[in-house]
Amino acid sequence: MASILVLGGTAWLGREIATQGVAAGHDVTCVARGLSGDAAPGTRFVQADRAVPGALEKIAAREWDHVIELAWDPPVVSTTLDVLADRAAHWTLVSSISVYDGDTGPGADELQPLLAPDSDGDYGTQKSHAETLSAAALGERLLTVRPGLIVGRGDSSDRFGYWPARFALAAVDGRPVLAPPTADAWVQCIEAVDLAAFTLHAATDARTGPVDATGLPVLLAEVLDACATAAGFDGERRTADADWLVEHDVQYWAGPRSLPLWLPAEMTGFAQRDTARFRSWGGATRPLAETAARVLADELERGLERERRSGLTRADELALLNASP
Repeated sequence: MASILVLGGTAWLGREIATQGVAAGHDVTCVARGLSGDAAPGTRFVQADRAVPGALEKIAAREWDHVIELAWDPPVVSTTLDVLADRAAHWTLVSSISVYDGDTGPGADELQPLLAPDSDGDYGTQKSHAETLSAAALGERLLTVRPGLIVGRGDSSDRFGYWPARFALAAVDGRPVLAPPTADAWVQCIEAVDLAAFTLHAATDARTGPVDATGLPVLLAEVLDACATAAGFDGERRTADADWLVEHDVQYWAGPRSLPLWLPAEMTGFAQRDTARFRSWGGATRPLAETAARVLADELERGLERERRSGLTRADELALLNASP
């Protein structure tokens, strides 16, 4: 049994890591504000806002076999390292493939250069800064897990979940589904449960260094097919031209008024990363059809017509379909 400190542990991925840690027989403590949900059963929960000085005093004197950090805010990462870096035999930082600088094409791996660290920049530059801070404080005790697109039950981004939900709605109303161009478009994803399992396994195996943690590249067309099949949709899927979509203010990838998972044609490498290290370290992802079915079940529970962070509203989609050539 190992002592594991999860810095987070009440929200999506962190809670799954904590849950699996308890199931594996480890002594798991979670430190979080407690605003994102309840701690996993069987864990010790320490309520703390790490942005407040002295927030970690309750655990500052304890030694840990493994610390797992999920934060991306450099000041929070830095102050936590100041207090706990010398108390951990091994440390895992959950980072992101968004730290990589530019698109070097298909097959890029962990050796690709990173974005310049910036504590006031966007998500990628702040994650890069968190990596720099962690490496300086921990040296060879650091494992850096860089996930790709994380999907699955509880995903609040709505990027993957939009598609099985939209096909399920269309299966009921009998109207077409608007789709982006899929020729040579790729997706790489990993379910949160699989990412949690890998993170916990790699941490307790004391792996060190960076690793891109995501699935094998899959054509976007195959993702849409799997989501349509899961939803029982066999109606019309109307594919729009990329220029037409952009002209009609439809966004790439995520966010309001987007067609999620769709990327600009020039981003050839973002979803075609090499995952040899991940797989050689025991990483695995479940079949796409299983993921699509599991995500659909979650979407049905949460409500197909709920307000979403990503995607088109059904009304906007139907208006675009009516305007499409």
